[in-house]
Amino acid sequence: MKITFPEGPVEYDTEELALTFVAVADSVPVDCAITAEALEDRFGARSLREPDLRQAFHRNRDAIEAAAARLIEETDGKPVMLHSGYLRMYGAGRR
Repeated sequence: MKITFPEGPVEYDTEELALTFVAVADSVPVDCAITAEALEDRFGARSLREPDLRQAFHRNRDAIEAAAARLIEETDGKPVMLHSGYLRMYGAGRR
């Protein structure tokens, strides 16, 4: 499966408390998200405030996209939500 992450907006989802972004898997868009908790716990966001979450996301974008790509492969192209537990299991981020 060929997975890419086109330049595009990263949105803050206030209902899910997550940042959302899009991947493309074999030419099909795949919705991706990472929880605020994961950004704080695994990628050093200073708080759950949107600016702090965005800063942690952009500072660690390569690692986040790599984790999302791995999960997209595992779920055969389904939308993904990255949580702290998944990232911890695969060693993504700190701690």
